[in-house]
Amino acid sequence: MVQIANPIYDIVFKYMMHDEKVARLLLSAIIGQEVVSLEFRPTEHHFPLGDVLTVLRMDFSARIIDDQGRHQLIILELQKAKLASDIMRFRRYLGEQYSNKENIVREEENEYVGRKALPILSIYFLGHKLEHTDAPVIRVNRRYIDAATGDEILEKEVFIESLTHDSIIIQIPYLGGKRRTELEQLLALFDQTNRTEDHHLLNISEDELPERYRPLLRRLHQAIAEPEIRQTMEAEDDLIEEFRDYQRMISAKEQLIAQKEQTIFAKNEIISEKEKILIEKDLTISEKERALSEKNLTISEKEKALSEKGTVLRQAIARLHAAGMTQDQLVDIFQLSPEEIGNALNN
Repeated sequence: MVQIANPIYDIVFKYMMHDEKVARLLLSAIIGQEVVSLEFRPTEHHFPLGDVLTVLRMDFSARIIDDQGRHQLIILELQKAKLASDIMRFRRYLGEQYSNKENIVREEENEYVGRKALPILSIYFLGHKLEHTDAPVIRVNRRYIDAATGDEILEKEVFIESLTHDSIIIQIPYLGGKRRTELEQLLALFDQTNRTEDHHLLNISEDELPERYRPLLRRLHQAIAEPEIRQTMEAEDDLIEEFRDYQRMISAKEQLIAQKEQTIFAKNEIISEKEKILIEKDLTISEKERALSEKNLTISEKEKALSEKGTVLRQAIARLHAAGMTQDQLVDIFQLSPEEIGNALNN
């Protein structure tokens, strides 16, 4: 059993990849092609923690030439802790690589020297789990398909290769005990089920590792002897815990805001219900007022009709009286009292 420094720490991963032979071995195993030439450019993201300058994450890019002479740009990102900004950071870094004018290859065509964009392959080491698969290694491979026939187009096109890319995702939490392929045997060096109590070291059985990958084991074993590496690993633990505390604080505040918004929404609903009741009440009153108005209009029209009827009646009584009828005769004809006939004649 051999103890090695835990390579999911960025400082350890950086130390491992600074050995070109080790870097070529690791990348060759992951991409499934022999890397014969390697030019790597690690880009670190430093954050101060007390008196220590530590690395929270490392984006590693390398220009490679495989055993078939093809040039390619490898982007490798190691993310130990799941942070809220992960996806946007990955997208931003990819965008930077696509727009980087150095990521080209010059090829001689006849007497001319042409420039072609380097095809990109992205590799992600994730210290957290994806949602829907427990596969330790996931290969996302593009295929050219004729949309009409469904046939696969085997020849690669510069246009397509320059604007799209394949990916490989390694889920570190699912590496535990998986040794089905040579790649999974190599990735045992990242298996966190073998870590010690402080998480800084892993206990690895050398016999389980293929002979050709022993240089990685030795390189990670050497990292233990570097005091700066151990110090930075501890600082990285503290920093990531601070980030997690910060995210928990943000999450708690967001939850509190959501609860307050829910309370405000509930109060607004109560107010809306009361306003609705008041509107309905006002509408009922308005309906009653309209009914009263219509009733008053009917009474007014009846009074007007009665008034007009009285005028016609008085005129008729007056004409008959003028023609010589007596009041008694008018009482019999109109079936009115003598007083009513008298009032009609006087008006």
